[in-house]
Amino acid sequence: MASMLLNSMRSCPVSPAWAAQCAARSLSTSAHLQAQVQTKSKKSLARPGMKNIVLVEGVRTPFLLSGTTYSDLMPHDLARAALQGLLHKTSLPKDAVDYIIYGTVIQEVKTSNVAREAALGAGFSDKIPAHTVTMACISSNQAMTSAVGLIAAGQCDAVVAGGVEFMSDVPIRHSRKMRKTMLSLSKAKSVGQRLSLIGSIRLAHLSPELPAVAEFSTAETMGHSADRLAAAFGVSRVEQDEFAVRSHSLAKKAQDAGLLQDVISFKVPGRDIVSQDNGIRVSTMAQMSKLKPAFIKPHGTVTAANSSFLTDGASAVLVMSEEKALAMGYKPKAYLRDFVYVSQDPKDQLLLGPTYSTPKVLERAGLSMSDIDVFEFHEAFAGQIMANLKAMDSDWFAQNYMGKKSKVGTPPMEKFNLWGGSLSLGHPFGATGCRLVTTAAHRLRKEGGQYGLVAACAAGGQGHAMVIEAYPQ
Repeated sequence: MASMLLNSMRSCPVSPAWAAQCAARSLSTSAHLQAQVQTKSKKSLARPGMKNIVLVEGVRTPFLLSGTTYSDLMPHDLARAALQGLLHKTSLPKDAVDYIIYGTVIQEVKTSNVAREAALGAGFSDKIPAHTVTMACISSNQAMTSAVGLIAAGQCDAVVAGGVEFMSDVPIRHSRKMRKTMLSLSKAKSVGQRLSLIGSIRLAHLSPELPAVAEFSTAETMGHSADRLAAAFGVSRVEQDEFAVRSHSLAKKAQDAGLLQDVISFKVPGRDIVSQDNGIRVSTMAQMSKLKPAFIKPHGTVTAANSSFLTDGASAVLVMSEEKALAMGYKPKAYLRDFVYVSQDPKDQLLLGPTYSTPKVLERAGLSMSDIDVFEFHEAFAGQIMANLKAMDSDWFAQNYMGKKSKVGTPPMEKFNLWGGSLSLGHPFGATGCRLVTTAAHRLRKEGGQYGLVAACAAGGQGHAMVIEAYPQ
C-alpha cells in the first residue's frame, strides 16, 4: 500500500511550502473571521419528528504536561474538578441531571468506573446513574453521542458527558508469572506450599509490565504507524514541522486573546491555582529541525515536537433536549446533529479516521465541505493530519480505498483548528473529544458560522465525526 500511495500522492497538487502558506493565511484571516458575528443563513438540520439535542455548556481543566502540577492527583480528582466547574458555570442543580457518562483510556484500577466516583465527589445526587466508556482517543466523543442517544430515545432529558486521562501515574503491573505466583501464595494453605512458591520466583519475574502505547493487534506503536503513514503519503519532515509551528502559534494567540473560554481554574491541593494549559511552545523552524526522529530512526520524520504530548486533563459538557434547556432558562451554544463512527485496517490505516468519517457524516447531514464554517480535527501527530488532508484530496484514494467516485476535498486552512489543537493544547486521551466539540461551538459563535465539523482518529483504526449547528443568537 505504501508504495502505491506514495506514487499517487506525488501527483497531488500540494507544494512543500503548503503548511507554511496555510499557517500564514490562517493567522492573517482569523481576525477577519472573528469579526463576523452574523450567523450565515443556511438551511437548518432540524428534522421533523426528531428531538433537537443541544450543547448547553462545555468546560475543561487546564491540560497539563504529565508529570507536572497534577502529578500527585488521581484521575477522579481531575474529572471531579471538571464536573464542579460545569456545575459552577451553569448553576445546574445537582439533582437535575438524569445520567452521567465519562470516557477514559488507561483506567485507574481503584476507580474503574471513574464517572461514578467523580460524580459522587463533585456532589451530584447519588441517585444519578453513571458509567464509563472507553474507545481510545474518541472516548469522550462516545460519551457525548451516548448522551445524545439517551435523549433521542426519550430515556433522559439532561446528561453530563465528559472524559479524563491521567498519564502522570499509569498502572504498572508485575509480570504475568509473578502475578500467578502471588495469587497462588494467597491461596497456599501450608508453610511448605508458601516456601515452595517463594522459591520458584526468578529475577526475571520481577520485571514490571508498563502500559503499552501500541496496538494489541499489530504490536506497533502509534508513533511508528504515524511515521509510516506520513511516508506513504509523501509528507515531508518540513511539512510536519510547519504544521506543528502553526498549531502552537495559533494556540498561543488564542490563549493570549482569552478565546479558550472552556478552560476553568483549578486549585490543585497543596499547590497553586492552575488556570491555563502549559504545553504551548512557540518555536522556530530552526529549533524544530534540531530534533531527532522519535520512532523510526534515523530516517523517520515524526519527532517529539511534531507529535502530541502525554497530557493530564479532564473535560465535561452538559447535553440536553432543547425543550428541557429552554425550560430551565439556558441559552444553548449549539445543536448536536449528525455523527458517525468508522473503522478500518489498524495496520496501514490506523490514523485515517477523519478521511473515512468526514464524507460519511457530510452525506448523512446532506452537506458538502463548502457548507462547513468551522473545522476542529484532532491532531495526534502533524504527519497524521497532513496524511489525512492528502488522502481527502485524492480521487485515487477515494476510488481505490473508500469505494467513492471522487474525493471529499480538504478543509480550507483558514477554517481549520484556528485556536490550536492537540499538538499544542495537549491530548488527554479520554478528554479531547469534548474539547473539540466545545471549541467548535465557541468558534461558530465568535466567527458567525452555522456549521462545524469535528473529526478524530483513534487506536484500533477507528474514527469519529460529528456535525454541529450554531444555536441562533
